[in-house]
Amino acid sequence: MSTPRAIRQIFHAIEQAEGAGARVRRSIGTPKLRNFSPFLMLDHFTIGKGAGFPDHPHRGQETITYLLSGGVDHEDFAGNRGTIGPGDLQFMTAGKGIMHAEMPHENEDGSPNVGMQLWVDLPRELKMCEPRYRDLRATEIPVVKTDEDRVTIKVISGQSHGVDSVRDLAYTPVWLLDVTIRPGGQVRQILPRGWNAFAYTLSGRTVFGDGDADRVEGGQTKIVEEFHNVVFAQEGDTVEASVPANEAQESRFLLVAGQPLDQKVVQYGPFVLNSQEEVYQAMLDYQTASNGFEKSRNWQSEIGKRMAF
Repeated sequence: MSTPRAIRQIFHAIEQAEGAGARVRRSIGTPKLRNFSPFLMLDHFTIGKGAGFPDHPHRGQETITYLLSGGVDHEDFAGNRGTIGPGDLQFMTAGKGIMHAEMPHENEDGSPNVGMQLWVDLPRELKMCEPRYRDLRATEIPVVKTDEDRVTIKVISGQSHGVDSVRDLAYTPVWLLDVTIRPGGQVRQILPRGWNAFAYTLSGRTVFGDGDADRVEGGQTKIVEEFHNVVFAQEGDTVEASVPANEAQESRFLLVAGQPLDQKVVQYGPFVLNSQEEVYQAMLDYQTASNGFEKSRNWQSEIGKRMAF
């Protein structure tokens, strides 16, 4: 017998400046939602011409970048290069140390590059693992259609309605589903028990909860507009969502769940460790180009040179 998850919190992600000329809506890693293990940060970013994220380091976490429109180039100090386009993802494990740049394309029509970036904590025993990448192309992502094709689910990571995603994308177990619901559609998604979970709304109006899509009345049923984070209680194993038949447009949201880590989080910018001493060590290692940051000495990315100051 499945048990619906209650809604713990809903809040709007306010747009703010970030990096060099980028705009982001941050909904995890703010005073409204911290210590939501294993999630450290969630940014809904918009980066246009002359903006981006030039050379910068990381240690101790994984990042998942999901591009919704446009293109983003990546380059790091180990010689790795790549580009992701609409619907593509990059899973990056920083491990003991990486220095890289992420820079947007200049689109011919002048449109911005829009996407999501999720920071995920690494288990203590993997904090100093070797860095690695896994690009996931849109064409590799299984798609599920349900409720007479009124619901479409891209199974980026995890499982939905008996369909499994590509395996071994990240070290920390995370499910990531891109859900679109047409007017009149309903979906009930099973999530692992005991995992933390949230939904981030990208467009339209979504009804979350176990109410009828055409009769929303009180209780744990909420109508949520775009650019909101819906945080679910840890108890239960299903999330229910729908769009009333009289809505003018479909809704789209990301549904994310992750296995909590029983460990302290000490973060200083791009360094995420388990104690202040480890953070100090990370800063020292980066400054002295040692213990994982050896290749950062005198390294400069080619794509980062696009920035005009």
